[in-house]
Formats: sequence, structure tokens, C-alpha cells
Amino acid sequence: MDLVVFEQDRDFVVSALREGNLDYLEHVSEAAETELFRHLIGRDLLKRLAETYPTPRQKEEVPIWLYLASQISLRLHGASAYHAFPYVIRSGGLISALGPEVGRKAVHPETQDVSLFCAGFNAKNRSARQTPCDQDFLRKFARDTQVDRLHRWFNAQVPRVLRSLKLFAEEGLFIGDGSYLFVPDNEKYEGSVKLLFDEHNHPVDPKKVDLKDQRYQWRRCYKLVSLLHINRGLDYFFVVAARVVPGNQHEGPILYALVDEFVRATPGAMKVLIVDRGLLDGPRIGRLKNEYHIDTVIPLRENMDAYADVMGLTRRKRFPWEELALPVATRRDQPDRPKDPVIVKRERKRQQTLAARKEVPIPESLPQPRTLLGLARGVSSWSDCPVPLTAVINREINPEGQIQDWVLVTTAAHWSAEHTRATYKLRPTIEERHRQYKCFWDVLRLTSRKFSLIVTQVLFTLLAYTLLQAHLHGKRRDEMNRRTRARILQTLGPTVEVVALYYQQRFCLLLLPEFAEILLTIEGPAREKLLRKMRQIKRDVYQLLQNARPP
Repeated sequence: MDLVVFEQDRDFVVSALREGNLDYLEHVSEAAETELFRHLIGRDLLKRLAETYPTPRQKEEVPIWLYLASQISLRLHGASAYHAFPYVIRSGGLISALGPEVGRKAVHPETQDVSLFCAGFNAKNRSARQTPCDQDFLRKFARDTQVDRLHRWFNAQVPRVLRSLKLFAEEGLFIGDGSYLFVPDNEKYEGSVKLLFDEHNHPVDPKKVDLKDQRYQWRRCYKLVSLLHINRGLDYFFVVAARVVPGNQHEGPILYALVDEFVRATPGAMKVLIVDRGLLDGPRIGRLKNEYHIDTVIPLRENMDAYADVMGLTRRKRFPWEELALPVATRRDQPDRPKDPVIVKRERKRQQTLAARKEVPIPESLPQPRTLLGLARGVSSWSDCPVPLTAVINREINPEGQIQDWVLVTTAAHWSAEHTRATYKLRPTIEERHRQYKCFWDVLRLTSRKFSLIVTQVLFTLLAYTLLQAHLHGKRRDEMNRRTRARILQTLGPTVEVVALYYQQRFCLLLLPEFAEILLTIEGPAREKLLRKMRQIKRDVYQLLQNARPP
């Protein structure tokens, strides 16, 4: 059975209803998941993703688009184990989006239990189906998928889908980074390694620390290296490439390989790559500039010759500094930002009043924190990098007068110091996304130790996250994209109660008063014809209750 697509055509279906023609109807609670899948089906996104999916089967008994939709639905519900699939189908919006050709729901009039009947896609099952496909099919299909082919599919097809939806911003900002995925200490987790971490989950060399120190713990892990697309307003966060590897592999070569894959899939989309100093690689940064015209923004390490040369320039008597206007602090935990001038003035006046009452000298207030920026163009002392760099010296001065310097470089020749710093300040966005995946999208709830199943769960979690972000951006609900998965689904669904009417591969959604008004105004033979059809639908629906069985 191929993918069945229903076209939304209100005029056609309502006109047919007034003449007594109807194929099926159902009560629908419009929710985020239902709307998302209707969007994916209506834009042929599932079909396009399925056409290139690296299937491990020679014979396609269940459509690949249904496998992809089921995986996405599981991730939207935070379900990591496949035995949860029947429960997700019963409570989610996938069946409502696919329409009655794939599945129908019936609600028992007394117990309000939901019974589900699905036609299925092959004739092997002898009993009634409660899911479009079996949960065991999903598990085995994911287990048998080759990991390398799955990575290549994700890193090529996801960017192409996003580009087809015209979701890449003109500025072309991308952030790359790696993050550890911790698993239970079980050596049967395929491809996992044990590393020593400090209290901040940073890996340390066991030869350089005291192993008796309780701050250091051995932990088993993988590493997720990902590439994120954003815009400067942080309206969305699209994961366009990712790879899961053993935890002891360095993310540098992997990330730049992801950039190569992305550029081959969508040439010209990436213009700026923002990375942290852990990904310093002069030859690769130079290659991105020379071959792809991609500018990189990255801080230097203090032990580098280029850092020493740039800092040496600041010792000149007339080295130009410009003061950066910092945003004012809105919370007490932001001591690195100046306070609101109005609040400072009020506090100063209050101190003067108190001092006058106590007849003591007025206390001197601490100076406000400041940031100075210095700019040096054409820096070529980084011998490994074949292109000249623009360096931005950031001098942070706290209220106590202590100075901290750090140097940021970019291959963009004409950027200003303030623009370069503002661009790099977007980098922590990917760290917040890592926190979202781990804490709120359950990417770490790995119930299987098979590496192919682990990679499948991680990549489909990132795919569901990205598609939901794209859907919300298309609906102009960008403010929702910063929220957690649970909060998004709580806020968006259910949003409205409607009746879905189907006729000749077309459907429409009517509010309950609209549907009642149409029924009450139908006259003559059409009324009798529609009454017979409604009674037939009623018999068919309640016949599903006989097929009810525990999911």
C-alpha cells in the first residue's frame, strides 16, 4: 500500500455533504503532532525522506514513510522503547493525520476506552491490528540499518529538506560542537568507552590527577558531534548534520567532515562557522575559506604564537581601543554587566540620604564593568593557517579593576570588532541545545546496547526536534522554539475540537457548530441518503470495539 494523501478542500467536501455524499467522519482534537504530520505529508517531506532512506530490506512490506513517521512520533512522545509504540499511536496524533485509510478510532460509549483498528500493509496478520505496523518491525528495521549509511542519509537529506522549505537564513550562520552521551557502566554497549571526568563532566588525563580524589569519576560514554543552523535572532535551531562516535574520538576531524558533507548536499548555504577553541585546526579553517568561501570564528589559545603576537600589539602606546556598550544587567547573577543607569542613580541618592542621617562620609560606589575591544587585521603569525586573520582582542574589566584578555579570530577580512564578538557570542546556543536533547528529549534514555539502535534513537530525536522547529517557524510561532518538548506539546495541543469529513481523497475540518448547522439545513433526498451513510459509519465504527484488545 502506498502513501495515501488527502487534499484539504473545504468547498468540495461541504458541497458533497449537502448532497448526502460522505465517505467517513471522525472527531479530531487538533494538536501539535497532528498538525506536524499533516505538514510533513502535505509537503511530501516524508515521501522525499523515504525515497533515499538506506533500507536494510530487499522487499518493502511496510512503507518506509510509515517507519519514518513512527520513529518521529515516538521521539515526539519521549518514548525510547519500541514496546511503547501501541500506546503512542493510541494517544498521539499520527493516526488522525494519516486519515481513515490507515487507521480508525472508536470510543466505547460507557468506559470511554479507545479502540484502534488499522488496515495494515500486508496480509500476514490473521488478527485485528491496533497499530499500522508492528512494534517488532520498527525495532528490527532500526537494528539492521547500517550505521554509516544512516549517518550519510541524515547528513544529506535533512539539509536538502530544509533548503526545499527555504528555511536557511541568508546570513548562513552555523555552529559546530561535540557533547558526551553518558550510558550505564555496561561493557556491552557497543562502541562505548570509559573515560575519566571531573565534576564539570570534562575529560581529564588519569595520569595527571589524583585518582583518589572524589571529584574525578570514570564514566562510560559516546560522543555526539553536531552542526546547528541558527539565525541571529535565535528564532530556530536546526540540526543539519550529526554523527555518533565512541567517546574517545576527537570531535575536530569529525566536525569538519560534517561540514564537507553539508556543503556537498547544499552548496552555498553555509557562510559562517562558529566553533570553540577545542576545534582549532589551521589547515581546515584555511580550506573552508579558500574552497567554500566559509568564514570561521574561533578564539585562540593563550599558548599560541598568534595569541602572543596579537597581545604584543596592545602594548603600543597608541593602540586603538573602543569601548563596547554592554547590555545592562537584569538579574543579580550578572555581575559582568553594568547596572541600569537609573538604578545606579537611585542607589547613589539613597546612600547619600543614609550617610546624611548617620553623619558619615558617603561611601564610594564601585565602578561599572567595562569591555574594551581592539582590532588587528591581516594577522599571519598562525603558521598552520594559510589565510590571513582578523583578530579581536577582548579586554574585560570587572568592578574591582581586574583585567582579563582573550583573543577572537576570524577569516572574514572586513568584519568590525563588535560584529565579530557578537557573532561568537551565539556559540553557547548549541550547548543549550545539547541540554535540551539530554534533559527534555530523552536522547540519553538508551534501552538497547546495540550501536545501530543507539544511533537510530539519537538521529531520529534530532530529526523530530528539527522538523518540529521548522513547523513552528512556518506557523510563525518562533517564541515556542526555545521551550522544552513537554512545554511545547502542552501549549499547542489540543488547540481546538473539530469534525474531520472525508470524501474522495479530500477532507475538511469543521467546528462542531458549523457541522451541526449544515446537518440541520439539509433537506429532501440528500437528507435520507446522508442518514443511511451515517448509520453505516456508526455500525462500522462500533464494530471496531469487538476487535479491542490490550495494546
